[in-house]
Amino acid sequence: MTKTIVVLGGAYAGVGVAHRLLKYTKPQVKDLKVILVSQNSHFFWNLASVRAVVPGVLKEEQYSQPIEKGFAKFPADSFEFIVGSAEGVDVIDKTVKISTKDGERVLNYDHLVLATGTRAVNKTVPWKTNSTYEETVALISEIQNKIKNAKHIVVAGAGATGCEVAAEIAFEYGKEKEVILLSGDSELLGGDSLASNVAGELKKLGVQIRKSARVADSHQLPDGKIEVVLQNGEKLTTDVYLPTMGMAPNTEYLPADLLTDKKFVDIDEFYRAKGTKDVWAAGDIVWKPRGSFVISDKQAAGVAKNIDLVLKGKQPVPVKTLPMDVLMVATGRSRGAGRLGSVKVFSIMVYMIKGKTLGIQSLPGYIDGSAF
Repeated sequence: MTKTIVVLGGAYAGVGVAHRLLKYTKPQVKDLKVILVSQNSHFFWNLASVRAVVPGVLKEEQYSQPIEKGFAKFPADSFEFIVGSAEGVDVIDKTVKISTKDGERVLNYDHLVLATGTRAVNKTVPWKTNSTYEETVALISEIQNKIKNAKHIVVAGAGATGCEVAAEIAFEYGKEKEVILLSGDSELLGGDSLASNVAGELKKLGVQIRKSARVADSHQLPDGKIEVVLQNGEKLTTDVYLPTMGMAPNTEYLPADLLTDKKFVDIDEFYRAKGTKDVWAAGDIVWKPRGSFVISDKQAAGVAKNIDLVLKGKQPVPVKTLPMDVLMVATGRSRGAGRLGSVKVFSIMVYMIKGKTLGIQSLPGYIDGSAF
């Protein structure tokens, strides 16, 4: 009898779980079938989104490739790819309601993997895949054109994404464009120990940093410029406004009793949704301890392993991610700032590990499964 694993989400965690199950579990569990559901037809390497918005630096195929081609080697009785979005989950009947361009589908599952991640609250920026492949590519192209023609750019939000966006633009254009980074807090990165290091790197690039400058509102003026209003009442007029603050979990389709008070999936040590036996979660949708590419990959590996164990009649094991908190911030295409736990690392190391490519060389391996 077929064992069906439904994986919701076509990004780092979801694709990672699907490939691992097909690569390592399917040869031993012959009746296994994996159904991968993704809102997006393409895998968007959003780590590179901060560089993709800069005109002429990256080609589209370097940060976005079709998901389905990577699974073409698997027969239809082993794998199915559906472009659609989850609309509801019934953990009693073990069904998922999916909305597709051809109408509604109801999928039955033996195990369900929740990996639908998070989205940017502001839909005018591409830091996450808020929409379809076509819409994401069009949005990036639109921002590229705006940046190309701009003299003044405001980046709001001084977390890692905001710092990296400001750095990428300043690295490319130098003094040609005025780049302002607004931090709602009194320090960058929410006061992380790397704050002063990142601030120093940004200042070398010419980025103007405004601390304790939280945005209250923004709107377009009649001449096409953007007016950014701060909470203290100050108004900034700019050619391009790029907000980076605010992420929300994509969990609206889930029963409330599966979620934390912040609407992330509530999991146990096995990364199983609490109160269930066959619903698992990985990636930003759990935000444990926070969103991270490396952490998502570790979680995906752990969930795939546990499903493998359960299918073989064994007990799942606690999922281990990283032994320490790691933070690396790329500041353009030559330097960066980072730490391993409390130990800071050299700028050149951050460049080599992250900033040089932002990981885009790994995209083909994620698509075809050779990365796992």
